[in-house]
Order: sequence, then C-alpha cells, then structure tokens
Amino acid sequence: MSQSHCNTTARKFKHLTERERYKIEILLQEKRTPGEIAISLGKHKRTIEREIKRGTVRMLTTYLTYIDKYCADTGQLMYLRNAENKGAGLKIGRDHELAQHIENRIIKDKYSPDAVIGEIRSKGMKFKASICTKTLYSYIEKEVFTNISNKDLVVKRKPKKGAYNRVRIAHNNLKGTSIEERPDAVEDREEYGHWEMDLVIGKQGGSGAVLLVLTERSTREEIIRKMPDKTQESVQQALDKLERQQRNFYERFKTITVDNVSEFLNSKALERSVKKPGTQRLKLYYAHPYSSWERGSNENANKLIRRFIPKGTDIGKFKHKDIQRIENWMNNYPRRIHGYKSAKEMAA
Repeated sequence: MSQSHCNTTARKFKHLTERERYKIEILLQEKRTPGEIAISLGKHKRTIEREIKRGTVRMLTTYLTYIDKYCADTGQLMYLRNAENKGAGLKIGRDHELAQHIENRIIKDKYSPDAVIGEIRSKGMKFKASICTKTLYSYIEKEVFTNISNKDLVVKRKPKKGAYNRVRIAHNNLKGTSIEERPDAVEDREEYGHWEMDLVIGKQGGSGAVLLVLTERSTREEIIRKMPDKTQESVQQALDKLERQQRNFYERFKTITVDNVSEFLNSKALERSVKKPGTQRLKLYYAHPYSSWERGSNENANKLIRRFIPKGTDIGKFKHKDIQRIENWMNNYPRRIHGYKSAKEMAA
C-alpha cells in the first residue's frame, strides 16, 4: 500500500480538532454546505454532518425567537465528554488501515460487524490491531469510528425468540403436504437440494413487482427472481424458467418449503414438470401457519435483501442486473454458520 494512501486513510479516520470545529462554525456562517465544508477540511461529509448535529444548540435571539445554531465550543465539549466515556487504551489504537477496512465493509459493502471480523479471521487478513465482534459493536455504540454509527447497522441486535411451541393447522390448505411429513434429511440440512421459498413485497400502490426468493438450506445459496406480480401464475412461470435453464435442475431442486399463502397453495401446479410432462419435478412442503422459524434461512435472506431494497421501495424500479448484483452479493457474503465461508464456497 502506498504512503499517500496511508496518509489519506489516516486523515479520514482522524477526529476533528478544536481548531477545525471553529472553522466549521465560520463556514456555516458563510452559508457553506456540509459537503463544501468536508472538501475544505479534507473530511468525509458524514463526519461534518454528525459534528454539526452534535454541536448545534438552541439560542434566543434579540427578537425573542429561537434559532438552531452550531457552536464550536459545544461541539468540542461534547467530544471531550464522549472521549471520557469511551475509556483509555482502545484496542484499535492507531491502526488506520483496519479502521478504514471496517468502515468500507460496513458502509460500502453492507457487511454486519460480525461478518467483517469473521472475514478478517477466516481469510487471515493482517492488521496491526485485532478486535472481536463484541468490541467492534462497543466501538460503534461509543462512536469511536469517524463515519460509522448505529444507524449504519441494518440489524442492531438479535430479536428475542418467541414461543414456538404452538402449532396451528393450515385450514386453507388441507390438500398440501405438511412440513411434518418432510424427511429427516431435509430437517438436518445434511443433503444439498432442499430449499425454502418466499416473496419480498414492494411498495403498496407501486408497480406491483415482487421478488421470488429461494434459499438452499444446507449452503444458504440464494436464487432471486423478479416477478411482475405475486400471483401463483407468476410463481409457476418463474419455476418453469428455472427448470428450463438449469441443466442439473433435478439434482439441485429436490424439495421446497413454503408458507400457506395464496400464491403457493396449488402444490400440484408448482410441482408439475414443464420439461417432462406427467412427472413431478420437486416436492413442496408447507410450514405451519404463523411459524416463520420453520423457514428461518429464508427469513434471514429476506433481511439481507432489505439492506438493498428497504420496505416501501417499488421493486419495479430495479432492473434484472440490479437483482443479480444482490444475489451475487448474498452468495459471496461470509457467514458465521459456515466458519465465515460464503454460500458460493460451500456449494462449490
């Protein structure tokens, strides 16, 4: 790595000085934008925006009205108070390369803190400092990093597990094969070729486009297909297309587990082969109602997709190449359950 790159990295990671805070106050009085100030000081725009928010106070004018104004003294005081709360001897120390790597992975590549640390260890990446996942979360909470805050973390903490012992009968789907009849090999994730399937819904009132998401249970391999709507006909057409495109379809797709929703209810139509009329291309199993944990891998996959397509987004605006880019990202994402290997590496 070049010396100039190291200097640039160090400059970006370095905290604002008191002198720089006074410059910010002056530039704001000159009606300069956070972006312009960032360029002037050689900092990230996000750093300037966070500093302005931290040092802004409400003042009473001579006209007895209140205005919000950035104050360098307040910004410096808040910085010193936060520094005291962080404690001394940070493990990350002056390892600016590690700090920059962490920031890039979380902000640019949308990695979780655990995935960042796991990838570093599994690939033997060398940095001056070494920190664990718990420490990284603590640093982010205490705003040790210049450009990362809790707002950058899509999943901030693991949700509490609910009471999963109550099993309901799917009265709207008595003809479908229940998950209770699914072979043990599927449950144990010992064999490749058993998938979970769900839809990711877009903005209400938008184009109506949705994503069909398939997650392979043993490797967590992902297949994502954009559909014009969430009808069963579209689901069937997507599976038909997969069957035609995949040379080894019948080895790759043995079973699929789905919810009891209208677009998946006609199991016979979804199981029926389009290439071999009169035969069954795969077996469909239905999870119990209100039992999303029975498709846990699929649920986790949907959360990853939401990093790129937040709820309320019109999926119709995304091109097929955009969806393919998300699928590739997911299949190359390091996963703790695989010792931080990716689904692509596990399926190889």
